[in-house]
Amino acid sequence: MLRTEKSTIRDDELFIERVFQAPVSLVWRLWEEPQHMIRWWGPEGFTATDLKVDFRVGGKWEIGMISEAYPKKWSQGEFRKIEKDRRLEFSFAWADGSGPPTETIVIVELIPEGGGTRQTFHQAPFASVEDRDSHILGWQSLFNKQQAYAEKPS
Repeated sequence: MLRTEKSTIRDDELFIERVFQAPVSLVWRLWEEPQHMIRWWGPEGFTATDLKVDFRVGGKWEIGMISEAYPKKWSQGEFRKIEKDRRLEFSFAWADGSGPPTETIVIVELIPEGGGTRQTFHQAPFASVEDRDSHILGWQSLFNKQQAYAEKPS
């Protein structure tokens, strides 16, 4: 499930909600453990090729991804808050001019729901509505990959 409620958020914010048929502890590990993150990060059609993660408050992350249609794109940031199995906050920026120049803050929250997990994703502030809108399809597509990875049979 995806929700982008423009009526309840500002023009400089992005909000996406997804429900996974997987426990919170598993969805958390997809964010925490590099060997999982590299398998789903990036929109559909992109493959993550390089990943550096220092998963601690103040730790940096950087990821490179490629596709047949685009050269390698790099994104990076720093972890600001980590509450295991509950909440993750990090900065996000495109490196080397491969995307909009604005640094944003991402907040991911995981909420138990039945036997699954509701993941909320909030990103702000964007410099313009156009910058925000340029991220919507990419994140939705990335979460498609994350969901398929989380829900794949063991």
